[in-house]
Amino acid sequence: MASVAEFELEWNAWIGTLIAAVVAIAIVAAIVISARFIAGRARGRSAWIADLERRIRIPGMVLAFVIAVWIVCAANAPATLPWWQVLERVLLIAAVLVGAWLLSTVVTFGMERLMQYDSRKDATSPEARRRKTQLTIMNRLVVVLIAVIAVGVVLFSFPEVRAVGTSILASAGVISVIAGLAAQSTLGNLIAGVQIAFTNSIRVGDVVVIEGEWGTIGEINLSYVVVYIWDERRLILPCTYFTTTPVETWTRRSEKIIGTVYMDLDWRVPVDAVREKFMEIVTASPLWDQRSANVLVTGSEGGYVTVRFKISAANSDDQWDLRCLVREKIVTWLQQEHPEALPVTRVAMEDRPAG
Repeated sequence: MASVAEFELEWNAWIGTLIAAVVAIAIVAAIVISARFIAGRARGRSAWIADLERRIRIPGMVLAFVIAVWIVCAANAPATLPWWQVLERVLLIAAVLVGAWLLSTVVTFGMERLMQYDSRKDATSPEARRRKTQLTIMNRLVVVLIAVIAVGVVLFSFPEVRAVGTSILASAGVISVIAGLAAQSTLGNLIAGVQIAFTNSIRVGDVVVIEGEWGTIGEINLSYVVVYIWDERRLILPCTYFTTTPVETWTRRSEKIIGTVYMDLDWRVPVDAVREKFMEIVTASPLWDQRSANVLVTGSEGGYVTVRFKISAANSDDQWDLRCLVREKIVTWLQQEHPEALPVTRVAMEDRPAG
């Protein structure tokens, strides 16, 4: 009779566990449905609420489910079983990792909202690019920090690891020296990445010339920088490169830039006519920003005269196109109107007296 009573008691306990699990699932489902309903109603007035709900939906549902299972099991029959400690440890690890996932998603969403708000006001100025770079680096640092803390909490939930951790902390001085020597390059790149973000040496969107390549700073990560080359190639450089090597940047203070075109022409070139034609070309072009334009003879060596055409533009792309336009128009005009101005090589032939 006692065994029958114990069996009925145990069976009733498992029935209670099942009922509690169903109730927990219903509560989680109600929370998820309510969140989606509220986000849907707010979509028209506050689109960011719907975006946030979409991003945190999966990690939020998983975290709520894990917590619900943990509470149900801890308050009912599973807590009396021999393997409960193992299950509890698994649920703790799952809750910590999913919680870190959810927190990282929220942080990333917040940083992106700040960048979007900032870009709506000003997306192209050097100050705007500086803020975008700093927010990007800060976001990645925070996400890495959350991941490290989550892994640390998981490891220190094991008593054996806590014992090892105590020993490690006792010898932290020696380990830090060894780790510093072993990861000198990696740590140097991480520190350089933070330095780039907050010293404003380069920013996302800056036009630069690196290793003889013209391109744009496309990505600044914690350990490396990606330069978008004009012909769609990608140049990947460690962050330490930008803290130890001179870099030519065209957009440090402003996107406006002055360019030059040099031509070696014959001494008979009509400089005044060339100057007049040049002004006619740049005045008719929408690429010229009307800040600067002139023609000067800057050299007269080697049998030629060097004519310099100086032109300004609002940005480097316009400046490149304008330089090409001036070069093509001037060359064509000289060919048609003043062929004597084109460079030639002169050879003087002298008659020698006979025998």
